[in-house]
Formats: sequence, C-alpha cells, structure tokens
Amino acid sequence: MQYTIYALALLGAISAMNTAAAQETVKIGHTGPLSGAQAFSGKDNENGARLAIEELNAKPITVGGKKIRFELLSEDDQGDPKAGVQVAQKFIDSGVRYVVGPYNSGVAIPASRAYNDAGVLIATVATNPKVTQQGYKGVFRVNASDTQLGSKMALYAAKELKAKTVAVIDDRTAFGQGLAEEFKKQAKASGLAVAGHEYTTDKAVDFTAILTKLKSKNVEAIFFGGYAPQAAPMARQMKQLGINAKLLGGDTICTAEMGKLGGDAVGDNVLCSQGGAILDKAAAGPQFKAAFKKRYNREPDVYAATYYDATMMYASAMQKVNSTDPAKVGPSISGGAYKGVMGTYAFDAKGDMKESLVTIFNFKGGAPAPISSY
Repeated sequence: MQYTIYALALLGAISAMNTAAAQETVKIGHTGPLSGAQAFSGKDNENGARLAIEELNAKPITVGGKKIRFELLSEDDQGDPKAGVQVAQKFIDSGVRYVVGPYNSGVAIPASRAYNDAGVLIATVATNPKVTQQGYKGVFRVNASDTQLGSKMALYAAKELKAKTVAVIDDRTAFGQGLAEEFKKQAKASGLAVAGHEYTTDKAVDFTAILTKLKSKNVEAIFFGGYAPQAAPMARQMKQLGINAKLLGGDTICTAEMGKLGGDAVGDNVLCSQGGAILDKAAAGPQFKAAFKKRYNREPDVYAATYYDATMMYASAMQKVNSTDPAKVGPSISGGAYKGVMGTYAFDAKGDMKESLVTIFNFKGGAPAPISSY
C-alpha cells in the first residue's frame, strides 16, 4: 500500500513537471501615464492590451510545442522621459521582452534606446518622427506619425474648411512640437497664411494672453500641438474671448476627456485628426467595442483598439516563427503584415506604418464624432 501511494505521488509529481515544462510565460510590458492629467489615456491603453492578453490566455496559443501564458506588467511612466527610462530598465530586469508603449513621444525617444540595447521589441503610438529615425530595428509605430496627423489636418483646413489664415500653438513637448511643425509645413504648402506660432507648456491652464494676441490677427483656425488637459481650457477661453476660430489638434485631443473637460465649449468648433479607420466602420470594430464594454463597462477611447492589436500582433508573429525569441519575432513583424481591428499593420524599413488612414473628427454631445477618413 505504501509503495502504491509513493508511486502515485511520484507519477503526480512527474505529470506536474511535464505540464510545467509544456508551458511558457511571456511577459508583455505596458508603459504609459497612469497618473496625472493624462491618466485617462494611459488606463484606456492598458485596458486594450489587457483585453488581448485575457483573450489569448483563454485559448491558449501554442508556440514551439508549449502552451503560452501571457502576463501583463503595467507601469506608470508619468509621461516623463526620466521615469520612462526607469520603467524600461525595470522591465528589462524583470525579463520583459515585448512592450506596448510608451504613449508619449518625449518618453518613447529616450526609452527606445534602452529597449533596443536589451533586444526588447516595442510597439508605440508615439507620433514624433524622431521615434523611428533612430535606426532601432525593434521599434514599431502602430499608428500614423506626426507627418500624417499634422499634414492631413492642414489639408482638411485648406480644402474643407476653406480657411485662409491660421495660427499655431504648441506645448513644447516632443509630441506637441513635432505635430505643430508638420501642420505648419503643410499649411504653408497648401497656401494658408500662418499668422503666428505661440508656445505654452503641458502644465498650463491659462491661455488668455496668447489667445488675445491671436484674436487681433483674425485667424480662422488655431492648431494646438498638445494634449486634452490643455486643449479643453483653451477651448473654454476662446469662447469667453469671443474667438470664433476653429480649434484644431491631433489624436491626443480626440478623446471623450476633451468633451468632459471642455463642456459646451467643445462641439463642432473643435476638430482633431486620429490615425486609423473609423472604429464603427472597421469590420471587427463593433465586436471589439462590445467586448471592451462588457469587460470594462465603458466605451474604448482613442487607442484601446490599437494597443489590443499590438498585443495580438506580437502573439501572431510568435506563432508564425514558432518562437518567443524577439530576435526571431522582430524580423517577422518587419517583413510581414498583421490584420487587426484598426487595419493592416505593415511596416517600412524605419518601423513606420506603410499605410495609415487618418480620420478627422469633431465633437457631438461631448464625444468625438468621425467626419471623414483619408
């Protein structure tokens, strides 16, 4: 009897060992602003990645004969370059080899060096062109760049709004500056007169002096390179000063938070550009929205679907090369294409999307409402 019990225990231990051996844990890191004024975006992005991981673990997928269990490690980089580099080192030390983020260009530019040196792949929505101009093979921009977001907004202002005179304000962040410069470049190429370029910070809330100066120039549109926590009070102050110009911006003001913070000052007078197709019109868009709302009891915001896609893209590439080694997965992503909720992810030699639709939005009932994609 004792021998039988011992044998059964031994068989159980061997079975457990075999099960463990047949499984592999792959850590995916999420880095973004989870505190401060941009926390709403950081949490939305994290939720998109988490939804993908939960779906993958529910299947699960098999790579190299092993069932893969994905684990999400999420860290608050505060939208700060120094904190972002510290997060990168923490991930590297923790064995993270795949990252979704950083969200902010100012964080992505320095942090990508640390990730590159450690052989970690990153999929980022950071839009500054410099992110992919550093020559790092493991960096993939999974949305439109400033060049596309800024220039398409300028084209819309010229062709659809029929504006003749515009002004530019940027918040001096890597993102804000890059976006504003691309808008200004295309605006001039489209025959628009740029009456002024003013500067603020990503912590400012009072723009009265800047706006008063621009009011005297009778501009028809003001392009702001920056984030919703600044764009919303800017819209309020434009209304208070009786400025009838349209307020234009990029993807970071294309959020429900903009409507929430701006109240009745944010409507069809505010327009923004966002990379990707219109979610409701994308083939898998309604299904993703339903799954996201069921899981989190809220609508997805700007980049939830993109972070979901980026996570799924990693898993798909692992299956394709039958390996979880980023040295093999990276080239597969670079040379292939992945069809996700927001479109097809295929990259050029720099790591930029070969094609990325840009959708123009205004606001209805406090929420971004798509107008057209091109």
